[in-house]
Amino acid sequence: MRIVIGQGSCGIAAGAEKVRRALLNTDIDAGSISITGCIGMCWLEPIVDIYDGDSLTRLVKVGEKDADAIAGYVRMGDRSLVEKLIVSDEDSEFLSRQTRIALRNCGIINPEIIDEYIEKGGYGALKKALSVRPEEVIGIIKTSGLAGRGGAGFPTWFKWNAARNAEGDEKYLICNADEGDPGAFMDRAVIESDPHNLIEGMLIGAYAIGAKHAVVYVRAEYPLAIKRLKKAIGQAKERGIIGNNIFGSDFSCDFTIKAGAGAFVCGEETALIESLEGHRGMPRLKPPFPAQSGFWRKPSNINNVETFANVAWIIDNGGEAFAAMGTENSKGTKVFAVTGKVKRSGLVEIPMGRTLRDVIFDIGGGMKGTKAFKAVQMGGPSGGCIPAELIDTVIDYKALGATGAIMGSGGMVVMDESTCMVGMAKFFLDFTAKESCGKCIHCRIGTKRMLEMLERITKGEGREGDVELLEELCLSVKDGALCGLGQTAPNPVLTTIKYFRDEYEAHIRDKKCPAGECSELITYSIDAGKCRGRTLCAKNCPVSAISGGVKQPHIISADKCIKCGKCYTVCRFGAVVKA
Repeated sequence: MRIVIGQGSCGIAAGAEKVRRALLNTDIDAGSISITGCIGMCWLEPIVDIYDGDSLTRLVKVGEKDADAIAGYVRMGDRSLVEKLIVSDEDSEFLSRQTRIALRNCGIINPEIIDEYIEKGGYGALKKALSVRPEEVIGIIKTSGLAGRGGAGFPTWFKWNAARNAEGDEKYLICNADEGDPGAFMDRAVIESDPHNLIEGMLIGAYAIGAKHAVVYVRAEYPLAIKRLKKAIGQAKERGIIGNNIFGSDFSCDFTIKAGAGAFVCGEETALIESLEGHRGMPRLKPPFPAQSGFWRKPSNINNVETFANVAWIIDNGGEAFAAMGTENSKGTKVFAVTGKVKRSGLVEIPMGRTLRDVIFDIGGGMKGTKAFKAVQMGGPSGGCIPAELIDTVIDYKALGATGAIMGSGGMVVMDESTCMVGMAKFFLDFTAKESCGKCIHCRIGTKRMLEMLERITKGEGREGDVELLEELCLSVKDGALCGLGQTAPNPVLTTIKYFRDEYEAHIRDKKCPAGECSELITYSIDAGKCRGRTLCAKNCPVSAISGGVKQPHIISADKCIKCGKCYTVCRFGAVVKA
């Protein structure tokens, strides 16, 4: 038997490395124990897969204490020893209902062993690409309909073709792995779990545009991704896959990794280029576009990790096969990081054309807890909130855009009735205001003014006319900002006003938060009829705002209460009332 332990960042954070060490201390042959990356079932980590020939037994939520039981199962084949750890049929549907291309090897192969990638057909697409002219490679990508997965959805072939046709002997191919959206981890998972797939896709792209230099700009907060990518590049160099005369051809290409300093604005390609050159990450005026004047003012092409992760599959299977999936305007599959109030949080890859309901309820298992689905935030700080009544919206660039949200890089934050939509807008504006590079006034000042207004509203200090003023300011910022960060920053505000205007009005007119989330608009009291006088609330109050004797009704002092909600959480009798 072969034992494979999931060791993406999520698995390690959940204790996967401790599980591996515990298994090494059993009588299991150490040579049969291996690692893999994240398979996407993040809510079930740590995950241990046991292969017996073609048969797979998947164990979930594994702890150190389970090592001896696993060793017994490996030794004797007695399933009863691990029965409680075996993944349920219901949870298994999370993967069976997906179509995986970019994630096809994630959680399957060891990302630190190049031979496992090659055994899956790895680098075969590169050989195939090198056997035809670069223009033919671009033609295959054009046929596929692959659009940039970083958020803009711009045709990949068009960017490649523009860089190829640009004048200049020195050209650069750049991978944008500066994944900055809160709740997004698609690119990290691909690099950690299948780094050679990224390398192969980039090499094909470099050949297509005529670049001899490939650069991966990855955020420094991804140390495991950087470590595994460095190792993969080293292995590829040893095999002659990176370097001079690759596979005996005239094509040569080297690779460089740049650890970014963590600025969200560097997701914008010209700001990324500025950072690569050692300057502060601030967008350039366009034109000229990077295809004509990019890195070191040389013709450059930039795509994100997921875009490159599709390339080798497309070359192997043909552009038509990729284009056969999806919709007329959006081809292929898309990866989403599903987080929030959903039962099964993790990575989902589906063909374009499926609905939000398919992802949240069919694959994601629906809502975690008893509260109803309220909205989903698509596209991170640049996206917008889509309400429950639009749950059957088709996932493609055009349909999502019509709601006021965007596809974005693939972040999907699910919210239930306990989420305040004004607070959600404030959360994302706080992020974009802090991440603004400050180069243009509309973004630097406009996001700050919007945030100040949202802060006032959530404190109960909103005034009549604030909603209208917010809308006016949002449109001004969208029209006047220099780059995509500022132009899309108002989206969370505009969509929450569009679909949840009543919540804004309740905050302003009634000084109430309908979701009960804005602390300064909440009051706590104790229902004397339900209070048993067990004193648990008083003992846990950090400011001694609760008084009352044992087995006597307690009282909360409104003057002392800091509205932390601790009493509401610890009371087992429902006596503490939140209003």
